[in-house]
Amino acid sequence: MDYLTFIETNMLDKLKAIREKYLYLEEQLGDPATVADPDKSKKVNKEYKKLQPLVQTADKYEKVLTGISGAKAMLASETDPEMRDMAREEILALEPELEILEAELVVLLTPKDPEDEKDVIFEIRSGTGGDEAALFAGDLYRMYTKYFSDHGWEVELLDETPGTVGGFAKIVLDVSGENVYGKLKFESGAHRVQRVPETEAKGRVHTSAATVAVLPKLEPEDINIRKEDIRTDVFRASGAGGQHVNRTESGVRFTHLPTGAVAESTESRSQHKNREIAMGRLVQQIREAQLQKEASALASARRSLVGSGDRSEKIRTYNWPQNRVTDHRLEGENKNFNLDKVVEGDIEPIIEALTIADNAAKLQE
Repeated sequence: MDYLTFIETNMLDKLKAIREKYLYLEEQLGDPATVADPDKSKKVNKEYKKLQPLVQTADKYEKVLTGISGAKAMLASETDPEMRDMAREEILALEPELEILEAELVVLLTPKDPEDEKDVIFEIRSGTGGDEAALFAGDLYRMYTKYFSDHGWEVELLDETPGTVGGFAKIVLDVSGENVYGKLKFESGAHRVQRVPETEAKGRVHTSAATVAVLPKLEPEDINIRKEDIRTDVFRASGAGGQHVNRTESGVRFTHLPTGAVAESTESRSQHKNREIAMGRLVQQIREAQLQKEASALASARRSLVGSGDRSEKIRTYNWPQNRVTDHRLEGENKNFNLDKVVEGDIEPIIEALTIADNAAKLQE
């Protein structure tokens, strides 16, 4: 069943159940037993107010739906030309309003992910394909930074390893702003490219891949980690960064004593920033352990998001010869997008399509 069909066939049943609950809560608010119990009264009132915008929108929706139904019935039964014209005009006037209200209801009905407002650590790595994979990772970096800029998000470079002929073997960014994780959470995975590489002399189309990982920046209170359960170690970082990195103890490692989970960061020259990154990684590990009932190291958490970087594990294909981007999690014609626009940062239509599909799945649950 596609998304629109699902909405049409299930919206009214869902609204009926919500209205029944709303009316029950309304009765509870007037019940002397509820009034006499401040805690219960507060709880019921909070739930009642939470449902109020949804019920008010549902009333408008059903009123418009009734108007359209009545106009269609008139169109089917009336023989008078003037009355038939009036019915057509009413349908034409009400149908756009119905679509707007339907969209509002979908948003109100969809369960909210509390992590959507989180900032993220955003990582791109070259996968299968050698130099061409690194060049493609550079193209993805350019595409995403344009998208970030369009949304007014702040971006901080944390770490980068350039490719030998251009692009990146790895680049890690700190992205902050409004609803960052909510927009980017579907980008995690293997991105496949099909094109004639700049490194190919014979003009043959090659297939390469890069991986994207999007990790929400979580805090200990997000999953109830006690600070006394965390051991902190600082150390001198090695690698890129010059003398500054080697002379100062900027590297940070956190160990969660109850689970043994360990996370560290050397990406930044700032110990403060490395603390923030390492803590986000530690929280991510413990969160995954709680959800999956098993301990998870950072590498494992990352692999669960992006796979091995092999071409066959793709979520999306960027096909240069056909000027087409295909997201393999979508269905039908809705899964194909114009490559020229996408590589220039116009990925909002893909994100919207994935969000709609995810919302439909949540509503079905």
